[in-house]
Amino acid sequence: MEEKKFFAIISRMKYINRWGLMRNTITENISEHSLETAFIAHLLALYRNVRFGGNVDPERAALLAMYHDVTEIITGDLPTPIKYYSTEIKAEYDRVEEIAKEKIISYLPDDLKEYYRPLLGKTDDEAELWQLVKAADKLSALIKCIEERHMGNLDFSNAEQSTLEAVRAMKLPEADEFIKEFLPSYGLTLDAQV
Repeated sequence: MEEKKFFAIISRMKYINRWGLMRNTITENISEHSLETAFIAHLLALYRNVRFGGNVDPERAALLAMYHDVTEIITGDLPTPIKYYSTEIKAEYDRVEEIAKEKIISYLPDDLKEYYRPLLGKTDDEAELWQLVKAADKLSALIKCIEERHMGNLDFSNAEQSTLEAVRAMKLPEADEFIKEFLPSYGLTLDAQV
């Protein structure tokens, strides 16, 4: 049987650090970020179902979030200001991500590839879930900004404000619920949290 590298490659997520242009008091890798994003995406999907009359699969939302940054194993974490600097850069980066996705998929056995392909990139038939994952991704970034600011790192102040604005601009009631119910506790000390 041919040796497959998919999970060995996936395990390298822990070596890809986020926030490369920022001074970090605590580094964050894409593995940690993806897990936090999965937790949040699961909750956002529950909000949609329980509070806003939706009918989405929270477990699928969490799964999509777990894999949402896997292509960064190959591409690295391109900082947001660079990725969105121009439509040309964004279009080229999207092409690079697609190449990275196909390379990572190639590390799977043939009979499993089509099960993983939708996990590594947005699909039209799961657009509603991907919208929640995108919001969870931004909320995770917002949490990182808040944590850095609370550790005295003012380098994240502008990023915090622009990320909060980006979340609000999504106009998702589920994200607004998270901000209202859960975000304030990130400013508490451990003693106050437990």
